[in-house]
Amino acid sequence: MGSNPIEMLAPLATPLPEGPKDQFFTEQQWTTLLAIMDTIIPSIHTEATTSYQSEQLTISKEKYNTAFEHLQSNVTNPPSQDLLAKYLEERPSTNPKFQDALQRILVQRSRDDARKGLAFILSALNTRVGSYTLTGYTTPIHEQPMEIRQAIVKSWRVSYLKPLNLIYKSLTQAAKNLWVKSSPTFYETTGFPQVPKDYKQGKHYDYKFEQFPAGSEPETIETDVIVVGSGCGGAVCAKNLAEAGHRVLVVDKGYYFSPASLPMHEQTAMEHLFDNAGVTQTDDGSMTILAGSTWGGGGTVNWSASLQPQGFVRKEWAQDRGLTFFETAEFQNCLDRVCERMGVSAEHIRHNHGNKALLEGSRKLGYTAKAVPQNTNGDEHYCGTCTLGCASGGKHGTVMTWLPDAAKAGAKFVEGFKVEKVLFDESNGRKVATGVKGVWTSRNSKGELDGPASEVTVREVIVKAKKVIVSCGTLWSPIVLLNSGLKNWQIGRNTYLHPVNIIIGVFKEDVRPWEGGILTSVCTSYDNIDGQGHGVKIETCCMVPGLFVTLLDWTDGFDWKLRALKYRHMNGFIVIGRDRDTGRVYPDTASGLPRIAYTPSAFDRGIIMEGNVACAKIAYAAGAIEIHAAIQGVQPFIRDPVPEGAIDPGVTDPKFNAWLQELVKIGNKPPVATYACAHQMGSCRMSTREADGVVDPKGKVWGTEGLYVSDASVFPSASGVNPMITNMAISDWISRGISKELKSEEGTG
Repeated sequence: MGSNPIEMLAPLATPLPEGPKDQFFTEQQWTTLLAIMDTIIPSIHTEATTSYQSEQLTISKEKYNTAFEHLQSNVTNPPSQDLLAKYLEERPSTNPKFQDALQRILVQRSRDDARKGLAFILSALNTRVGSYTLTGYTTPIHEQPMEIRQAIVKSWRVSYLKPLNLIYKSLTQAAKNLWVKSSPTFYETTGFPQVPKDYKQGKHYDYKFEQFPAGSEPETIETDVIVVGSGCGGAVCAKNLAEAGHRVLVVDKGYYFSPASLPMHEQTAMEHLFDNAGVTQTDDGSMTILAGSTWGGGGTVNWSASLQPQGFVRKEWAQDRGLTFFETAEFQNCLDRVCERMGVSAEHIRHNHGNKALLEGSRKLGYTAKAVPQNTNGDEHYCGTCTLGCASGGKHGTVMTWLPDAAKAGAKFVEGFKVEKVLFDESNGRKVATGVKGVWTSRNSKGELDGPASEVTVREVIVKAKKVIVSCGTLWSPIVLLNSGLKNWQIGRNTYLHPVNIIIGVFKEDVRPWEGGILTSVCTSYDNIDGQGHGVKIETCCMVPGLFVTLLDWTDGFDWKLRALKYRHMNGFIVIGRDRDTGRVYPDTASGLPRIAYTPSAFDRGIIMEGNVACAKIAYAAGAIEIHAAIQGVQPFIRDPVPEGAIDPGVTDPKFNAWLQELVKIGNKPPVATYACAHQMGSCRMSTREADGVVDPKGKVWGTEGLYVSDASVFPSASGVNPMITNMAISDWISRGISKELKSEEGTG
């Protein structure tokens, strides 16, 4: 231990799970792939220090000095000559952590068809005909000088071959993301602290999880209610049903991590806290999907935003879709009840730079903006890393409130239990749920999740129950239902994803974007653009570097590395569309994992682009000196200083308006634009008729008895706000109804 107090008070390291055993790619394919990675994130040297021209990007001493001087003048605490040299010298092929992370993504996390498609491209690049077709040269790309390599990769962005457009997007994104998270110098060079400022470990509930002995036969246990999933829906159900006196068992395929190990390092957090390590993409590669997959689900990794659904959404659900509950006082009671339990309030907020900029920029433009209530028990929660796990316990989400409440009322828990299907009794001509079947995987002897499979117990488990509640989230709940033999055509359809574009502002002052509450403000001026409830919310973005710096557009390696060094001066703003048009979740035939058929429609893209323009104006009005869009081919806007004595034109600046016109002209059609999704909804839609949805107005799965779904997948359409509170309120309603039904059946109601 060092003498620095903050070094002595830091999260415990959490080992990564075992990496892939099968390398999949041949040595030649891997060599070519790493050559491309080195092209995107090159080792950069001046003419005097270059030793391997084919493996390094050579720049003039003058260009290097100009860059160094620019950093010294424009970046707070700029890197020294030595540190900058080390930073620029880095490349993926000499970084074992980068290569390990790349192997994990490609071999363990990528779809089989995507992996095979990449392997085909890599093999083709090593043939004369294939190389000429894909690069314009017969010499393989890994044998080319770095300048030619960069020209080849840049050409893929605008190639007439659509697979190359996708290869460009996916490989540049992967290279940027993995390098930021594995770089030996990026954190130090940009000032990002490996341990958050004012790090403090908070109190937590001492969870006890059920354990099962090894055995060749299934372990069978019984309960009144089995809740599959511990996220925002399942946790509320567990509390309500346990406190009503029912025996409750909550199971989750994820695992619990105490505050002692939080916040995790970015790479570790992606593996342990997010579904499919956070790299799931829609089928066409247009959107990256982030979904929590740990004990507490999305409530463990979300950003504390606690917004209630607006009137036009409630009206649509109640009047247009016939679900009258959503305009009743009882629905509001449910909303208020869940907010009260978590201490939701906007009174205690201390905004960080990004949220102040959003509020101030909106004010100067006459836009409507406000503070976003937080589920932090009425206390200030100045934490920018909650998406990597909340160490302080200040975020009163699922693991701090609902699940401890359930445990105190007698509920039992199982982590590492992946449910395969729901079991039914059909002997009386009805499809009655009787429990679930799945596979439980223990931790190893050290209580960790690393090491070989031989060190853990894997056991098939059957849970018999009177009622089954599937709360696996929008990606997994339809998969469980389909795996259970249900044939309703609506299962998995009507999926909404709140597609997001990102605008980035660079500010002269020292922003330190990793500090402070992640999302404490929202601009709502554009949330009903079409008059039918479809529009955008403009909010602030999580600023941990792996998630954020990846968004910076790549034009060449030197430019991108320098641009990334301005990270501590940046704020990210997300333009979240309430999508009108939908997609579908369905199981992958090879892996069984969820796949998402979804492309942002022309209608939804248009609404989001209108939000992008408004967001850029907010950044300008707030004082940004550079504005970037996470859209390929859109050059950053660089603000000119207003001459002394001249009138400041504000957002009427002709140069700025020309940039906005170029932004709109280039557009946000995939794969040009980067889309992200952190809100998944609707794949088990609630409806008044079986033909229109998956569950009835009380959450019961149509055509079954005793089977319910209670999570964001039952939303009739997109919520238009961060979905936690809506999810919890609906689950409060569903679970209270289940309790009444149980008591009626038992004669105790």
